[in-house]
Amino acid sequence: MRPIDRNEVLGIGDYEAIRERFRSRVIEEKRPRRVRIGDHLTAVFENRDSVLFQIQEMLRTERITSESGILHEIETYNDLIPGEGQLSLTLFIEIPDRSLRDRMLVELAGIEDTVSIEVDGVAVRAVGKRDGAVEGRTTAVHYLKADLPADAQAAIKARRAAASLVVSHPRYAVKVPLGRATLDKLAEDLA
Repeated sequence: MRPIDRNEVLGIGDYEAIRERFRSRVIEEKRPRRVRIGDHLTAVFENRDSVLFQIQEMLRTERITSESGILHEIETYNDLIPGEGQLSLTLFIEIPDRSLRDRMLVELAGIEDTVSIEVDGVAVRAVGKRDGAVEGRTTAVHYLKADLPADAQAAIKARRAAASLVVSHPRYAVKVPLGRATLDKLAEDLA
């Protein structure tokens, strides 16, 4: 998947003019890409649109207008775009209650190292950078990528794969089958 190029990123004023339509389209695009994993985790499979949306929203929210700031956001978020034969996902630990969240972020330390995508019975570990890691604690957001073997890619692209997201943490073990709509989006990503 091609990275986001500078000429694709709009200035804040131009973005405001199209924001509602773009936002609505990306939210619809992300719906089948969002997978609930148990009570406290959600994963979103990323693509170019989701990354471009994230860049535009960061520029808007942070009021970033300098060229160096814009280029920094593009470089940062381009890391989320899957490469050849990869799936990219953002893993969210979603616990609204602050005291429970603080406790769970300690209990779930290392959870980012226990995520895999299973395709036709073969598990492929999703890995990410350890930026901002704190000893004995996890963070609420993790950016992960899984390099799929050729046969798993082919099965997904042919839309004949059985696939699941798996978390095998000792305190949070869950396996969630991916639905047809999600697999269709992943097939598009791998095409």
